[in-house]
Amino acid sequence: MHEPRLVPQKDIVYTDFQGTGGILVDLNTKQYYQLNETGSIIWRSLENGSSVGDIVSEIKRIYEVSDEHAQASVEKLLSTLESKKLLQRSSS
Repeated sequence: MHEPRLVPQKDIVYTDFQGTGGILVDLNTKQYYQLNETGSIIWRSLENGSSVGDIVSEIKRIYEVSDEHAQASVEKLLSTLESKKLLQRSSS
């Protein structure tokens, strides 16, 4: 059984600030959201089709944090992005 993936909505544009973070712009609402370095890693991973588990592993590897810390950080951002309707669930 595949875990559902979260994927960026099609009308969201991401601009990277060369490793220091980035900006998401919702072209429908004209709202923008600033991401820190960790948020940018998570967003780019979502754009590349990574699963939540893969993203947690990547955060754990990059920042040398515990599974629990990485999981909590990733889930917090994903929940926020989903509540702002920047992400959607996909079963593929």
